[in-house]
Amino acid sequence: MIIWLNGAFGAGKTLAAREMLDLIPESTLYDPEVVGGCLRQLLPEKSLQEVTDYQELAVWRRLVVETAAALLHEVGGVLIAPMALLRQEYRDEIFGGLASRGIDVRHVLLDPGETILRERIAARDDHPGGPEATAQARAWALDRIADYADALPWLLADAYRLPTEGLTPRQTALRVTEAVGRGAGSCGIVQTPEPRAETVASGVLLFDDDGRVLLVDPTYKPGWEFPGGVVERGESPTRAGRREVAEELGLELTGGLDLLVVDWEPPRPPGYGGIRLLFDGGTVGEADIGRLLLPEAELRGWRFVTEDEAADLLPPVRLDRLRWALRAREQGCPLNLEGGHPPE
Repeated sequence: MIIWLNGAFGAGKTLAAREMLDLIPESTLYDPEVVGGCLRQLLPEKSLQEVTDYQELAVWRRLVVETAAALLHEVGGVLIAPMALLRQEYRDEIFGGLASRGIDVRHVLLDPGETILRERIAARDDHPGGPEATAQARAWALDRIADYADALPWLLADAYRLPTEGLTPRQTALRVTEAVGRGAGSCGIVQTPEPRAETVASGVLLFDDDGRVLLVDPTYKPGWEFPGGVVERGESPTRAGRREVAEELGLELTGGLDLLVVDWEPPRPPGYGGIRLLFDGGTVGEADIGRLLLPEAELRGWRFVTEDEAADLLPPVRLDRLRWALRAREQGCPLNLEGGHPPE
């Protein structure tokens, strides 16, 4: 298990985590910031200059998951991770990666309130780099209070919130430990195993009466997606598409599925790539739209979007695939793609 202590910079996460080590048997402090520090030493300066925060580095997010899994394998017990995680897509990637490895995550938000938070940041004078570095750290933390405020809506929906105003680190640790002990903060993310070879996946495009396409928001990976999933052994691609739509949306497709695109997705470590199929599932009537059901452990939302709106939600490779699929639907002829584009 991992107890992830989230919150704004200066919320007291690390102090509470250290106190929890005395309260939870066989627990280990796991600070993902250490992974960031290692990357500062390992990556070329050019890579570091391209980001403002090491959390923006895809390699950091991958290593946070891999290091946690390796550490749990080595020491067992419980990892306590004090780390601000304020971008929901990063939460999805990291928590989804942990879930795929069968690691239970308890997500706890420490919230002292903005007034106390600002007071704590202003009072900090413990930076090892001296007064100038301390002033820079204070300014940096204060600048990110706005990021925390922006993240609060999804944090409150995802994590167990613990108000910590007036609490000492020990009292905070006691309350977190008690809450986790009764199951608070459990993230019931679907535990989809990471692929270990190339896969074949079927996606289904569903449309409303205005021609907008249905996208879903997975809890276990960043970005929006089409309904669908990996074709299981012995299963046909169209049957897989119908099964996934039924499992994800509670919608039984009775008509045929017309193929729109066949896309070969090249391997991009740590992903293996494979064949990605998109089918036309037709128009969903108003009555069926009103009955759509989502599995909470897998999807947090759905919406119908235009092609332009999809550009703000889909990762680039999926957006390219959608655009060509829509062209294929207009032309009535399926297209062959490689990496999201027709091969040259």
